[in-house]
Amino acid sequence: MAKEKFQRTKPHVNVGTIGHVDHGKTTLTAAITHVLSKHGLASYSDFGSIDKAPEERERGITIATAHVEYQSEARHYAHVDCPGHADYVKNMITGAAQMDGAVLVVSASDGPMPQTREHILLARQVGVPYIVVFMNKVDMVDDPELLDLVELEIR
Repeated sequence: MAKEKFQRTKPHVNVGTIGHVDHGKTTLTAAITHVLSKHGLASYSDFGSIDKAPEERERGITIATAHVEYQSEARHYAHVDCPGHADYVKNMITGAAQMDGAVLVVSASDGPMPQTREHILLARQVGVPYIVVFMNKVDMVDDPELLDLVELEIR
């Protein structure tokens, strides 16, 4: 869906995915566009179109912030997929500086990691008012008690 097809009469919200490297931020972003594209509310952006740079594909990490747009019945969203790697944290800050809210992606198999905490602190420092948590890769954890522990650690 091209930008000109979005109704500009809807309230605009800037959101983004933040979190540790390889916890699934770009995959979640692609999944959001995939689901919404089935309802005519977005163009599907697959993982490869979000991580466009050859170095990103080669290393399997996001380096630069990537942007996708979608909408719901009530709002228009500009979504920033932020890099999680410590070497590219300044790119994350640039993306987070304009966010109205963020989705903190945490891998259930790893739990909170150093960049998880760093991203939370940086988001707060640049004034991101709302952060929701998405626990990813739950299917990779067989022990329900371990999932409970990861959830407690995230809280």
